[in-house]
Amino acid sequence: MNNKLPLTPLYSGKVRDLYRLSDKEILMVASDRISAFDYILPTPVPDKGKILTRLSVFWFHKLEKIIPNHLLLSDFDSFPANLQPFREYLDGRSLIVKKVKKIKIEAVVRGYLAGSGWKEYQAKRTVCGIPLPAGLEMASQLPEPLFTPATKEEAGSHDRNVTFAEAEQIVGPETARRLKEKSIALYQAAAEYALQKGVIIADTKFEFGFDDQGEIILIDEIFTPDSSRFWEKEKYCPGQEPDSLDKQCVRNYLLGIKWDKNPPVPGLPAEVVANTREKYQQIYEILTGKK
Repeated sequence: MNNKLPLTPLYSGKVRDLYRLSDKEILMVASDRISAFDYILPTPVPDKGKILTRLSVFWFHKLEKIIPNHLLLSDFDSFPANLQPFREYLDGRSLIVKKVKKIKIEAVVRGYLAGSGWKEYQAKRTVCGIPLPAGLEMASQLPEPLFTPATKEEAGSHDRNVTFAEAEQIVGPETARRLKEKSIALYQAAAEYALQKGVIIADTKFEFGFDDQGEIILIDEIFTPDSSRFWEKEKYCPGQEPDSLDKQCVRNYLLGIKWDKNPPVPGLPAEVVANTREKYQQIYEILTGKK
């Protein structure tokens, strides 16, 4: 966190730092930190926080008819006067958002068989305990998008997949139902748009909170290369691991060096950092049409 900001620090996550602006407003800053397998890596990726912020703002505006979100201000020129001296640090990577009561479930939607879902399918023919047909391959499209919630753990602790029944116990049946309904609607709308741009959204995750009216709203980030798997439609071939436009290259590097997913956390070589930055820029430009 930046201790020079004239604000009270509230929370430092894997990527974002939160500061108190008022009783109802928070400054959310996206750092260049990158995490994998629930650990923050010691090597930052330059400009990553700016790309995540701009892409989230794009999606927040595009999908706000499906569910409201926490975004209040994204234009740094409209930020309070006491933050203007910190333009170099904040501009492009910070948002002013509503203060919410966070819902302690990560809402994951899977449209294709990848990652831990593919591993589980190979062993049990299920994904997060949900039975699937036989004969699916790596990267196969699923018969329908699956809502597979997970617990949201602190940095250094592994998020844990839970059944829908467990999610109902954690957040209550009505909240769990709403999260499922809205998560799948968001995924389907974004996946349809991305496909027109030549991109497959294989899976994604969302976070939600209750606003001061008790309404469920979307928070954190949405459809970024940190929270989603993006595949190029042209190169997509079921049965083969797709070349992702996200942080899969970081995961692949860590798997390749046989890291045991426990501390100490290894750093990234320069070429992996450059490749990751390039992929993040590429997906931003494809989806938004902006440089």
